[in-house]
Amino acid sequence: MQVDGVGFGLLLALIAEVGLDLSVFPTAKHFVSWLCLSPNKKVSGGKVLSSRTRKNKGRLSYAFRQAANAVGNQKDTALSYAFRKLAIKHGRKVAITATARKIATIIYNMLEKGQPYQPLGTIEYQELVRQKKVKNIQRTIQKHGIKADEIAFS
Repeated sequence: MQVDGVGFGLLLALIAEVGLDLSVFPTAKHFVSWLCLSPNKKVSGGKVLSSRTRKNKGRLSYAFRQAANAVGNQKDTALSYAFRKLAIKHGRKVAITATARKIATIIYNMLEKGQPYQPLGTIEYQELVRQKKVKNIQRTIQKHGIKADEIAFS
């Protein structure tokens, strides 16, 4: 119950569907794929035709989506910040599925690896996002071979 959005309903659905032993799934990616919360990328000839998630009427994936929706209504948590960022860019449905995937991965790691959940605050998460953006910009500059004296700000 330490994870944002996780309540008794999700825990009961988890125990009812798979139990507390998730060793059936080799990795968190397998677990998330079983829940139909990961993209189903269809590629033909190197071109991505579709990357939508598969449809699923399972109770457990529904419970994870409900937990993600609850996270979307919260304030001042790293998961809610990521949710709002995705919701602005891609819409609330996409944000719910992506956040449900994050919650499922967190719960898998807690149960299988015995890792405690240590949430980031909003400020720490925003700093992490800023650092990633700076790295991407630096990588792009190096990729194009631009030197620091050639950059003109206008």
